[in-house]
Amino acid sequence: MTSGRPARGRRLDLKQVRAELPREFGTALDDFERHLSAERGLAAHTVRGYLADVVSLLAHLAALAGDAGLGALDVSVLREWLSGQHAAGASRSTLARRTASARAFTGWAFRTGLLPVDPGPRLSVPSQRRSLPAVLRADQAEGAMSASASGAEQGDPVALRDHAVVEVLYATGVRVAELCGLDMCDVDRETRVLRVIGKGDKERVVPFGAPADAALGRWLSDGRPKLVRDPSNTALFLGVRGGRLNPRAVRRTVHDAVGAVGGAPDMGPHGLRHSAATQLLEGGADLRSVQELLGHATLATTQLYTHVTVERLKAIHDRTHPRS
Repeated sequence: MTSGRPARGRRLDLKQVRAELPREFGTALDDFERHLSAERGLAAHTVRGYLADVVSLLAHLAALAGDAGLGALDVSVLREWLSGQHAAGASRSTLARRTASARAFTGWAFRTGLLPVDPGPRLSVPSQRRSLPAVLRADQAEGAMSASASGAEQGDPVALRDHAVVEVLYATGVRVAELCGLDMCDVDRETRVLRVIGKGDKERVVPFGAPADAALGRWLSDGRPKLVRDPSNTALFLGVRGGRLNPRAVRRTVHDAVGAVGGAPDMGPHGLRHSAATQLLEGGADLRSVQELLGHATLATTQLYTHVTVERLKAIHDRTHPRS
């Protein structure tokens, strides 16, 4: 039986490990996967993350309890599994994620009658040292937008697309997956808003400003028609082969635009999201409004950006106040 401790530095082969699990475990995993996808509406990569963690847990249970079945999954098994993960070098954030995955599984298994009790609530979540995200200053963000705009001056369709991409990301703070999932019908240029489908298939409306609108206008009139191959393709942003734009291409685009600005921190699309949120708060926006714009499920997530603004204020005070 495969151990519940994959070797450090090697990725867990989900298919192989699942194939070696008892049939009862495999059936539970299939049902749990349907629950995550259909009932909770989680994104495919999120579902894969949950399953990878639970497969590791069940492999550990099978190696430990033999033929005892799923009912042997108790808090001592959970703690021993996490202890093995810690010994193998898992970080605090990884342990916290795996704890959350295990608790989601045991809660579901209890509600569906697969477990007599739910041991998950007795499993403590490892504390995480939450680092503050790197953000661009307003002048650095302006420099990145200008660098992207200068690249689009010759009218190359890819350059026009890239300029529209960075302008929209910075103007709206949307996630890269949300940006790539936008269709033509999701853009209302008359009122300058986007209809965004976020995590859990939750829909929200996000405004954007005149610079992003201008970049979108050039992309739609001069860039997109030169890349589209299939007239039925409704994607707003296209790749060089005419299909829907890939998140990897967006990351390269943002990296190049920000990299053109001297002294700016290296970042991808999520860095522009952090920057947009921070500058909204510095400009006087309230937390609830920023939470709604970003699509955060809880206000606690949005509150991280208040710490960023406070740290920046402290730095300014230290540099400028005569009695700092």
